[in-house]
Amino acid sequence: MSETSGDKTEKATPKRLEDARKKGQLPRSRELTTALVVLAVTAVVLVQGETVAKEGGALLAAYLRALPAALVTPGGGLELAARFIGAVLLLMAPIFITGFLAALIAPMLIGGWNLAPDSLAMDFARVNPLAGIKRLFSMNSLIELGKAFLKVLVIGVVATMLFLHEQERLLSLPFLPLQEALGQGARLVLDAVLWLGGALLLIAAVDVPWQIHHHASQLKMTKHEIKQEYEQSEGKPEVKGRIRRLQQEFAQGRMMEAVPQADVIITNPTHYAVALQYAAGKDKAPRVVAKGVDLIAQQIREVAAAHRVPVVEAPPLARALYRSCDIDSEIPGVLYQAVAQVLSYVYQLRDLKREQAPVLPKITEELPNSGVEPDEPAARRP
Repeated sequence: MSETSGDKTEKATPKRLEDARKKGQLPRSRELTTALVVLAVTAVVLVQGETVAKEGGALLAAYLRALPAALVTPGGGLELAARFIGAVLLLMAPIFITGFLAALIAPMLIGGWNLAPDSLAMDFARVNPLAGIKRLFSMNSLIELGKAFLKVLVIGVVATMLFLHEQERLLSLPFLPLQEALGQGARLVLDAVLWLGGALLLIAAVDVPWQIHHHASQLKMTKHEIKQEYEQSEGKPEVKGRIRRLQQEFAQGRMMEAVPQADVIITNPTHYAVALQYAAGKDKAPRVVAKGVDLIAQQIREVAAAHRVPVVEAPPLARALYRSCDIDSEIPGVLYQAVAQVLSYVYQLRDLKREQAPVLPKITEELPNSGVEPDEPAARRP
């Protein structure tokens, strides 16, 4: 059965979100960016507008005074104009920098910054006329049309309210002295822009939640897609199980290869078996080279018997070593004395080079300060 968009009821996984980010698919609100830029620039103009206007007027006056003399000199007019433009740009730099920073901050508020080289790749689906017509009559296009209509409506209402509120000041401008009229006109323009920025911010308050919801809806997944993604990233359960079994078999094989080089096998006597090896001058303490319970313990004993490795029955010590040591790790300090006794006796037998070794004594007493609980029924493990 084919899956439709209606089947996409699951939230996007972290991997899908990361893939979408790499492709440049993030929630974005142009209304939020526009509102922040307009309000930030207007705020700077309100604070420094009078200073900028005075310094700009002084620059213009100086330019006009120097212009006649500059025109006499070849290239002097261009040089003077270049200096004048540079001074004006430097004077307007705080306004430009503020607008630039506002444009950078806006994406951080929704989606964050993102550099997506994949989004620059050529996508022929974007230039497909049929796909373009389909997008034109899609639900998203209708929503964008509704947003545009709402934007025009809100801005129109704000402009009308502002005109009605400032009607007297606006109509009195032609009857004011030039300098006062310019000041009043500039103040009216700033008020209008400030109200416009507030209207855009109101629209952004509606647009931002919609963009987040729309982005999450676009990235929703079906249960089948989530299952496929899991299998691709983690592997199929049956494959993972087989790999785990092979790893266990490989580790067990390497462990059995180390048994012939062991110095002694300490047993429970039947349920536990731990193989120890000690290289004087190389190891700080004896190491566990193999260990197992039940069938694996039996295999360790069989390999040890085939290679004439001494076997000592010491149930408390065998249990303690099995529980507290990993393969190829040194024994803990609390077991040094007990293991030293066993190894000392084994080395004495080896030095005597007897063909028939006597029966080794069984260590049945509990180990002092070993942290091991008293003997308990052996746990059969599969």
